[in-house]
Amino acid sequence: MHLSDHILCQLDETYVQALDEARLRGLSLRLLEDLKEARERLRQNPANSSRPPSSRAPWERPPAGDEEPSDDAEASLPAQDQDAPDAASASPEEPPDPPETQAPEHAASKPEKPKRKPGKQPGAPGFGRTQVFKAHETIIHRPETCAACAEALPADAPSVAYAGFQSVDLQWGDAEQPGLHLRITDQRFHDTLCGCGHHTRARPGEGRVDDPTLEPVALSEWRLVGPGLATLIVALHLRFRMSRRRLREFLHDWLGLSLSVGTLDRTLREAAAAAAPLENELIEAVVASELLHADETSWPQGADLLWLWVFTSATVTLFVVAKRGREVLDRLLPGFTGWLMSDGWQAYRHLPQRLRCWAHLTRKAQGLIDSDDREAQAFGHQVQRAFDTLIGAIHAARAGPPVDLPRLHAELLAELHAACVRLLGHRHAKTRALAVELWNDWDAIFRVLENPQWPLTNNDAERALRHWVIARRIMMGTRGEAGSRAFTLLASVIDTCRKRCHVPWLYLAGVIAERRAGRAAAPLLAPMPGL
Repeated sequence: MHLSDHILCQLDETYVQALDEARLRGLSLRLLEDLKEARERLRQNPANSSRPPSSRAPWERPPAGDEEPSDDAEASLPAQDQDAPDAASASPEEPPDPPETQAPEHAASKPEKPKRKPGKQPGAPGFGRTQVFKAHETIIHRPETCAACAEALPADAPSVAYAGFQSVDLQWGDAEQPGLHLRITDQRFHDTLCGCGHHTRARPGEGRVDDPTLEPVALSEWRLVGPGLATLIVALHLRFRMSRRRLREFLHDWLGLSLSVGTLDRTLREAAAAAAPLENELIEAVVASELLHADETSWPQGADLLWLWVFTSATVTLFVVAKRGREVLDRLLPGFTGWLMSDGWQAYRHLPQRLRCWAHLTRKAQGLIDSDDREAQAFGHQVQRAFDTLIGAIHAARAGPPVDLPRLHAELLAELHAACVRLLGHRHAKTRALAVELWNDWDAIFRVLENPQWPLTNNDAERALRHWVIARRIMMGTRGEAGSRAFTLLASVIDTCRKRCHVPWLYLAGVIAERRAGRAAAPLLAPMPGL
């Protein structure tokens, strides 16, 4: 835009009438360019810009039963960009006090009352759990060796229960009795007398949390929520996008189980702490990938606007919430030697083996075709025709014998390159931007002609982000670093198990059980044969 709001406010009929012919022509040209740009912005939609599909008006969306373009059809290149940040809602300021209630200027200001801390206040009466179930079984825990003399304790040694709790776990059905069932267990811990006269008490297992971001969460077997039920809570929160209060309502109405919001929150954080050691294995799998898709989208973290990164290949998916910069790539991809598919963001350009998503480029070309500038329209048509021709040739090469695509289409590529060089300084901003982008990333864009089996779009990364973009709009991001860390750890493990054709919940339940007992988590499940 050439004319800002400040400038437009000063333009009126008197000012225009006072201009001479030369100045009036110059002002008219600037107004014409601003009008065309404003019209182009009004015509932006998910097919020719970076707007998400949800930005369509209800009357512009396809009717029920009509199929949207498939993300998997590379010929149509419909990759949806998820980078549109959500609109932030601002709280209105509180109105000032009425004049009669305002204190006089000479009056001494009262000391500010300290803010009330959330949660239970010191001295307030506490409340215990009132819902008690009839247990299906009782498990007695006895110490195996004496803590003093280190001798093995016989099974018939005198012992007495000194503590206990009730745990609720989820039991999966089988082929004969499918479904889910709650299983209640009374856990009893005994104090055993050794022959040496020393009393030894059995204690629940405890795991170690080495990640300071997730502290003060603790891993312990002394938990009301068992590992299986914990994975159900994780699934309902992350995969089905339920808030903690909706989770509480679901468990109460469908399973007859009353859990507090605090218990649900601690369960989610404990599950993330149990999965934390798996991050190194995820990063190693990402670095070892031969073909990696990367993308990022905005992610609110409290008052800060950060970015949700995704790195995904055929067998692994890794999510990270961090700032948008090259430092993230240097930290997560040390020694990466594979091929990286990405969009045109400049932070990726230092990687030597890079592929570019064609969907972003064809969408920008469509934006030029829909513009009001004739030269922009001509360049958009040229770019679109070139990519349509090359897409058809690539699909034919995939199905037929090997061919030398760069040599067969050398003339088309030369004409497109010459047009880009000619338009590097064009007055139309979007025309100039597309020409510069094609010229800068020429090798990365058309490297797929050397190997037609490579993907043409970054749809794998776009699809990996889509679920979490919907979740972002519901929960408005995360409140702090601990919440972001818990979210990305669990999301990475869940999506990696899906990539490897395994059910993530059984595996995650085993990880939680092992880590609560103080043992190491089982490694990630290997990909199913044939992947």
